[in-house]
Amino acid sequence: VQLVVTGGGLVQAGGSLRLSCSASGFPFSAYNMTWYRQAPGKERELVARIFPGGGTTSYADSVKGRFTISRDNHKNTVYLQMNNLKPEDSAVYYCNAMWFANRYWGQGTQVTVSS
Repeated sequence: VQLVVTGGGLVQAGGSLRLSCSASGFPFSAYNMTWYRQAPGKERELVARIFPGGGTTSYADSVKGRFTISRDNHKNTVYLQMNNLKPEDSAVYYCNAMWFANRYWGQGTQVTVSS
């Protein structure tokens, strides 16, 4: 099982980034896919989730209207489009796959938003 996260980096406030999480080794299309983030000294928090069909999503209140989660089940990839980034969005972002008791994590990617 692998979840490979790409797309983090440094951006100015108001800018955009797109994170990608490419999956292999499990039936991706059956899994809920979730982006989490963790800032220094804070607990890991859920950012956005997308259900297997891709038609149902949920977001943390802090990112609603700015972030969009999507998935391509043919490419086994989930995306997080982040627009109008704020300094408080700075964190390590993680990709998670979940199906009943099965949970897999990708490596984190650093997102830093400068003011």
